[in-house]
Amino acid sequence: MFDVRSYLAKLIKSLPAIPDEVERPVIVRKIPAKTPPKTSKEKRIKISRREKEALNLVLEKYESNPIISPRKEIAWDAWQTFNPGAVILGDKIHFLYRAIGNDGLSRLGYATSLDGRDIDERPPYPAYEHPLVAGKFNRYSFASGGGWGGCEDPRAVYLEDDKRIYMTYTACDDGLRVAITSISIEDFLAKKWNWKQPSLISPPGEIHKNWVIFPRKIGGKYAILHSIAPEIQIEYLNSLDFDDDAHINSSYKKEHRKDVWDSWLRGAGPPPIETKYGWLLFYHATDEKDPAKYKIGAMLLDKNNPTKILAKSNVPVLEPDEYYENNGYKAGVVYASGAVVKGDTLFLYYGAADNYTCVTSANLDDFIRALKKHKKPKMQKRILRKKKKLKNKNLAFGENLEK
Repeated sequence: MFDVRSYLAKLIKSLPAIPDEVERPVIVRKIPAKTPPKTSKEKRIKISRREKEALNLVLEKYESNPIISPRKEIAWDAWQTFNPGAVILGDKIHFLYRAIGNDGLSRLGYATSLDGRDIDERPPYPAYEHPLVAGKFNRYSFASGGGWGGCEDPRAVYLEDDKRIYMTYTACDDGLRVAITSISIEDFLAKKWNWKQPSLISPPGEIHKNWVIFPRKIGGKYAILHSIAPEIQIEYLNSLDFDDDAHINSSYKKEHRKDVWDSWLRGAGPPPIETKYGWLLFYHATDEKDPAKYKIGAMLLDKNNPTKILAKSNVPVLEPDEYYENNGYKAGVVYASGAVVKGDTLFLYYGAADNYTCVTSANLDDFIRALKKHKKPKMQKRILRKKKKLKNKNLAFGENLEK
């Protein structure tokens, strides 16, 4: 009798380790990169604040991206490190990022940063593993980022009243379902990974992704945003403890709208950020005129009724136009899953090409003002160089399974 599991295990072990980007980025699907890797001798051109304002460059990609890359010497972390969740506690930003290693499973790694950009701590062991279901190869998981099982795309929030960090993620259980778990703040800070047994909160037999928890109660209830198409859908709950048979029913409509950059709304990005203007929500979308690219937009939601949209970007705020966003498992994909505000700075964390973790930032008030005026809150590098235009930018790489 042919043993599929043994065959897949042997196949995975036979694959060569993926080198990190320092030596040479692995290229599974390749389109010409707009920017080659930087060297210390390259000529750099600084842009003044006045020029930035004239060009409306509100947000900036970090010049030293990626900030987290695969570590070939660590088996579980060797292939891909991307799509991070993020929470800020005191002065420190904590990350839970998706990692795929030599065995093809998705786990979550842990890292920290004091300045929001450079990584200060990154232990050599995983912070979270989803219980493996039946050891089956999951074709949906493979299509949505690589690997054949485990946990994907964490979104983390700290609920101060509960003294717990809650996390939603995509679980590879007979398809792709949304799971929720939590950990006490004491255990989290001590790196004692005593996570609560996860609950699957989306219905069985359905594919769901991109569900996010609001970082505080609304109207005295917990709130989970679970769809943005055809409209924003939020479930209000008395508790985030779910029974085995308790699920959130969510509807999603794949609708191709005309004459807009976000003709196909995919799903929410990081958990909403509370500002004095309202809830800031980033989201993922694709453009039917540029179908090979996965882009990010932003919207502002009413504080008391977050199904009401107050403002929405008329252009993408993040696009894959750097070499590290176009060399990897999925070329041309940027996927934001973590965001925090430190001082007056907004940090947005995202996966690049399903291979690396990157960051972009902005002054929060400047970004919100631009968003409210429907300006172009366009992300750009802090230091720019003269570059050639990207060719073949509509090269297809296959449809994502985002919702």
